[in-house]
Amino acid sequence: REGLFSFAKGGTLFLDEIGEMPLLMQAKLLRVLEQKAVRPIGGEQEVSIDVRIVAATNRQLKEEVAAGRFREDLYYRLNVLSITLPPLRDRREDIPELVQHFSRKLAQELSLPAIPFSHDDLKAMQTYNWAGNIRELKNLIERCILLGKLPADYFREQDCANNNGSSFAGWSLEEIEKHHILLALERHENNKSSAARELGVSRKTLDRKLASWKETEANA
Repeated sequence: REGLFSFAKGGTLFLDEIGEMPLLMQAKLLRVLEQKAVRPIGGEQEVSIDVRIVAATNRQLKEEVAAGRFREDLYYRLNVLSITLPPLRDRREDIPELVQHFSRKLAQELSLPAIPFSHDDLKAMQTYNWAGNIRELKNLIERCILLGKLPADYFREQDCANNNGSSFAGWSLEEIEKHHILLALERHENNKSSAARELGVSRKTLDRKLASWKETEANA
């Protein structure tokens, strides 16, 4: 059957998170780009393709190449024209317009009224260190629309970093750990593998933590 390269013939194929691609698949992609041909699944003959490739990643691919996690030949094959999009924390002046855009769009999708964010709300968003960039901002706006307000505790972790931990006064170590893990999961849209990499733990450890919390809540 036809795959994405065949469907995109004569157009553009967007490969998101290219830095997460396994080495074996990288070799196959490089072959396709070099030979400009694919063999459909179940097919016996190769089919020529004419596709423009646009790839995106949040990783530093030069560092991934040096670490042996990304093929150097594929990196140079893809890196014909590079566009760097700064992280949200480096373009905070864009946040009010992004908030307005997501509020209008998500309110329409959810069939709910948009949230009138106050000056203090916008100021808090502009001083927050958006580790999850625009995806995290969009998720927050969606939560605000569902709740009808900005969650009061959303920026507690950032407040903790700015105030030497005073925002977590009275919290147990387990509560802080749970809060930190859940925020990481939210930043990665519940992708456990990506969240585990950010947290510096194995996927198995993260699954074990989540299972234990779920069991505790069920027995409460």
